[in-house]
Amino acid sequence: MNILLSSPRRLTVAVLGAFATALIVGIPTAVVPTPLFGRALPVTWWSYPTLAIVAVLSGLLIATYGRDDSGSVADPDDPASSRGLIAGAISFFAVGCPVCNKIVLVLLGTSGAITWFAPLQPALALLSILGLTWALRTRLRGLQSCPVAQS
Repeated sequence: MNILLSSPRRLTVAVLGAFATALIVGIPTAVVPTPLFGRALPVTWWSYPTLAIVAVLSGLLIATYGRDDSGSVADPDDPASSRGLIAGAISFFAVGCPVCNKIVLVLLGTSGAITWFAPLQPALALLSILGLTWALRTRLRGLQSCPVAQS
């Protein structure tokens, strides 16, 4: 992790990526209150820490895709790329309102969303956090083992 945070460029990208992730996930799910979106059910207590953890992990993961000041870069085509994106998408379902989600409503209906989907949301949150942690760990391992020499 110190490889990632020792570069001012990557640290800046990590902070901006975390902020952007918090807005991209938090605004449409109405975890971040705005006049743009609303919720039929109140935000659960665990949605706030989930959004914060997902934002930090996503910001750190995003920062691994650029070069640092020494020129080291990890392989952009590794499997962590798609798995990190999937884990981030799962976080959207984890913190969102179960009856406001059109996909869930089409598949389960309103009562199914409350009865079946809402109780699964904490597990989706955990799955998202574990997936992002795995993707970040994979990317950091690649940064440590494959530095690119400057030309």
